[in-house]
Amino acid sequence: MGKITIAIDGYSSTGKSTVAKQLADWLGYVFVDSGSMYRAVTLYAMRKGYISLTHFDRSKLVGCLPEISLTFNKENPEAKAEIYLNGENVEREIRTMEVSELVSSVATISAVRRKLVEQQQKMGEGKGVVMDGRDIGTVVFPNAELKIFMNASAEKRARRRYDELIGRGDKVTYSEVLANVRERDHIDSTREDSPLIKAKDAIEIDNTEMNLEDQFHTVLQLAKDRIAGRI
Repeated sequence: MGKITIAIDGYSSTGKSTVAKQLADWLGYVFVDSGSMYRAVTLYAMRKGYISLTHFDRSKLVGCLPEISLTFNKENPEAKAEIYLNGENVEREIRTMEVSELVSSVATISAVRRKLVEQQQKMGEGKGVVMDGRDIGTVVFPNAELKIFMNASAEKRARRRYDELIGRGDKVTYSEVLANVRERDHIDSTREDSPLIKAKDAIEIDNTEMNLEDQFHTVLQLAKDRIAGRI
C-alpha cells in the first residue's frame, strides 16, 4: 500500500495534535491541525466583536466568511507548520483560554463547518496526510484508511492543558480549565452538525495513563500495520 490518510479524532486536550504532528513527521506526511482552523475563525470573530462570553452575532460571522483566508506555513524548513489568518501568524494567540471558551460555539455553525471541511478535504486529496480534529474520521475523511479516536479523563486532560497554559505564562486556575474542558465536551458531543462521535471503524486509545512516548509508539505501530496492510 502507498500513502494513506490518517484521521485522528477525540476530545479536547487529549494530545491529538501532538501525536498527529509526531506521526506526520515520522512518516513524511502532511500534518493538518483542523482545530486551529476553528480557533482562527473564532479569533477573527472576537476581533470583529461578533462573539464574547455574553453575545454571539452568528449572522455577521457567516456574512464575513468569504473574507477569511486560512493557510498553514512554516517559518523555516525545520519548524512546524503554523496557522495564518489573512496572512498573519496567529498560532500563539489562538491557544489562549479566551479562544478556548468560545471556539466550540463557533464550531456549531454549519456554514463555518462547510467552509473548513471543504478546505480540509482539498488538503487531503493526495493522501499522505495526518489530520486531527473532532469529525475527521466521520465527516472530512470518512474513507480514511486509519481512524483513531483519542480519549482520556476530563481531570487528566484539564491538568495537561493547565500545565501548558501556566508554562506559557498565562494566568489561569485549574478549576477554570477543568470547567472549560467539560463544557467543550458537552458542546462538541451534542451539536447538531457533525457532533463529536467515534467512527464505527475507529480504534480508540485511552491515554489517561500514557506518557507522550508510549502514545506515539502506539499510534505509530497502528500506522505501520495499516500501511503494510496488516490490519
